[in-house]
Amino acid sequence: MSKQESVRQQAGSVEASDALRLEQEKTQQLVEALNTDLAATYVLYHQLKKHHWNVEGAEFLDIHEYLGEAAADAEDAADELAERAQALGGVPLAGGKRLEENAPVEPEGDDVYDIRTSLRNDMEMYGDIIETVRDHVELAEGLGDHATAEMLREQLITLEEHAHHLEHYLEDDSLVLESATN
Repeated sequence: MSKQESVRQQAGSVEASDALRLEQEKTQQLVEALNTDLAATYVLYHQLKKHHWNVEGAEFLDIHEYLGEAAADAEDAADELAERAQALGGVPLAGGKRLEENAPVEPEGDDVYDIRTSLRNDMEMYGDIIETVRDHVELAEGLGDHATAEMLREQLITLEEHAHHLEHYLEDDSLVLESATN
């Protein structure tokens, strides 16, 4: 590891961006919102990966693949959020502890739960994140940052699609036959 230490920008700070022509006071609010979304997205990502790794049962393969795709979408969204925060002059949150502390969502415990419980927990987290992102779309629009608002709208579509898919997985209709002992 290099012994040279030169802090270029302190965590939590926002520098003016002349290129984007947004007032620093506005970009501070936007970076804070983006970091909140970034934190929530990483908590979601880790919970989805946990469920991806631990899913079992007759519908294992479909759910395992779906959760992998959902986690990949969350990882892509997190990257986009962090890059936008940086473009606005901010410092994206980094590190598991800081991300979890700044997330507006609570991850489930470390235990492995039945898949219905896991998927319900995922759907609940998606719902909480959807509400937060909707608020941040309005914030960005109100501050005149139409690019951030558009990016968040696109992410909102993906979040809502995943929440909707989880809702379908949790329906009571299934092709899996119940055992004769029931």
